[in-house]
Amino acid sequence: MDGLIIGLDLCDAYTHICCYDREKTWNIPTAICRKKDEDAWYVGEEAYAYTLVGEGIIVDKLIKMVKKDGTATLGGIKYEGLELLKIYLKMILKLPMEEFFSQEVKQLVVTMQKVDTKIMDALMYCADFLGISRERVHVISHTEGFVYYVLSQKKEVWANQVSVFDLSEDSFHYHEMKVQRGLRKTMVIAEDKALEESFNLDILKTASGEKLGDKILKSCGERLCLNKLFSSVFLTGKGFSNHEWAKDSMKFLCSKRKVYIEQVLFARGAAYRGMDYLREKTAYPYTFICKGRLHSTVSMRVLHKERESELLVVSAGDNWYEAKSSVDLIVDNQDYVEFVVTPIDPKKKRLVKIQLEKFPERPPRTTKIGISFGFLDENTMAVVVKDKGFGELFPATDMVIKQEVML
Repeated sequence: MDGLIIGLDLCDAYTHICCYDREKTWNIPTAICRKKDEDAWYVGEEAYAYTLVGEGIIVDKLIKMVKKDGTATLGGIKYEGLELLKIYLKMILKLPMEEFFSQEVKQLVVTMQKVDTKIMDALMYCADFLGISRERVHVISHTEGFVYYVLSQKKEVWANQVSVFDLSEDSFHYHEMKVQRGLRKTMVIAEDKALEESFNLDILKTASGEKLGDKILKSCGERLCLNKLFSSVFLTGKGFSNHEWAKDSMKFLCSKRKVYIEQVLFARGAAYRGMDYLREKTAYPYTFICKGRLHSTVSMRVLHKERESELLVVSAGDNWYEAKSSVDLIVDNQDYVEFVVTPIDPKKKRLVKIQLEKFPERPPRTTKIGISFGFLDENTMAVVVKDKGFGELFPATDMVIKQEVML
């Protein structure tokens, strides 16, 4: 296959890179350095090395900087966080492209612990800078990366529930997944939570610290896994680069379930997702309910050819950032638009009305409205309703209604 399918796990502390169907991976500290008195850039360990000997100025925590519109002055030049992120991504993507002699990125799937509109928009600006079409760039949560990784393994790995403990330099997260088989469709439901028991990995450098870390991990395992039927448990993150400190925890976790250690789990899951974008028919025919995916279906009741029908706006399981649509409708004797919001539990179905306040009064069926749908996150839908009038008889006005709808 020409071109690379790249999975990129991008966090403030580290960046993991892997390519679909390739063994070699990269683990790079998320840091960039500009050499003093030179227009030369370095990333990762090299960035720290040049800074350590006083030859460079380093910037880390790039994701946080972008989110806060932060800046840094390097060599007398002021750089915005987004500029530094663009340079950083350009440099690290050279690694797989040079290793595998490829000049094309077929798909780039970025996975992150926490995703919001601002960082997603920033990554699309980075794609423009890198010369990668936005249609080839996707952003998913760690939870979704975990799901794609697990579902790409043998079925016995995910016959029952599956969990992952992610212990990194700056956080301790737990993800849990189960496959729920129904008559009409199979749902994959995954959740994640930040664990309050997070600890600094430096404590693992002493014997007493190792015992404390082992005690914390075992306590979390007992609380989260006890009395549940798990097929497998995955351990990922820098904290598990060496698991000798977790002797009691491993005994507990390995009891009646398989335990795997995979350092680039999320990046590999992102690469599997990237490959699936290129298939005519998905290899994962499930409805995904997890962070980054919508948990509700939204529809509208409309008349089409004088018969009432349901117009689907978005479906539960759609990626919220990519779930954008618009429709033109003609209003008939009503001063509102109405949506049906149907969560996973259909008993919680509800109607949502948006009043067309101050829209001009016109005869029946002589007002066309344009409705645009977008999402701020998996729980918040942004709706924009515009008055489009009705030809020359009833010209359009500037009336626009914007409303956020909690799903």
